[in-house]
Amino acid sequence: MIRRHIIRSTAEAGSGHPGGSLSCADIMALLYFHVLQMRPQDPGWQERDRFLLAKGHAAPALYAALAERGFFPAEELLNLRRLGAILQGHPDMTRTPGVEASTGSLGQGLSVAVGMALAGKLDSADYGVYALLGDGEIQEGQVWEAAMAAAHYRLDNLVAFVDYNRLQIDGPVDKVMSPSPVPEKWKAFGWRVFEADGHNIPGMNTVVRSAQEAEKPAVIIAHTVKGKGVSYMEDQVQWHGKAPDGQLVAQALQELESVQEVTDDE
Repeated sequence: MIRRHIIRSTAEAGSGHPGGSLSCADIMALLYFHVLQMRPQDPGWQERDRFLLAKGHAAPALYAALAERGFFPAEELLNLRRLGAILQGHPDMTRTPGVEASTGSLGQGLSVAVGMALAGKLDSADYGVYALLGDGEIQEGQVWEAAMAAAHYRLDNLVAFVDYNRLQIDGPVDKVMSPSPVPEKWKAFGWRVFEADGHNIPGMNTVVRSAQEAEKPAVIIAHTVKGKGVSYMEDQVQWHGKAPDGQLVAQALQELESVQEVTDDE
């Protein structure tokens, strides 16, 4: 359902970022239906877990998860990117219920998450903080400043995901500016590192439980496929920031409906 919402909302808007939204859809499903403690009827509940979408251009995936979780009606998704609507092209904490921070300037989201996690420690609060970064985003220097700070303050209430789909708007991540070796870099900055299939929700759920028990900040390198679930988008960089239209919308929805029918049967 999250993936179908992504296709419908970006198609209706005529713009957006379906590729990276589809790649992180399973991570969103995991977080919003298995991990995060929250109250959709009370988005400001003080004891809620916090989630930061650092790769803010994947807002269609976040909005779909929020709608399915009950923060606002799913019909609102068709107003994506409309002037005056609550769902802007990048998350806006002043407009959208359930959005913790206005994000989209790549490299800044982890810093916000570190601040929230540190505040939780200072307040002796029990909430966890989760952040989702893009693999192209970790080319930004500020990410590593934030990573260093998180390790320094031993923020074991912080779990980050890297959506490792290996493609960014200009092409393959390793060709634009290689961040490899990614796991080793996070380890060098003092983090506990896990790797997972980013499309295997039960497997990621197990990894998250281990990450929550780490005595330091933890990062999950989620190996994903850009455009996952839509055959003509998978591993195709041109769908990073282009919305489908016409028959391509129908084809995508048909493919995703077939997947849902198989899942329902299982």
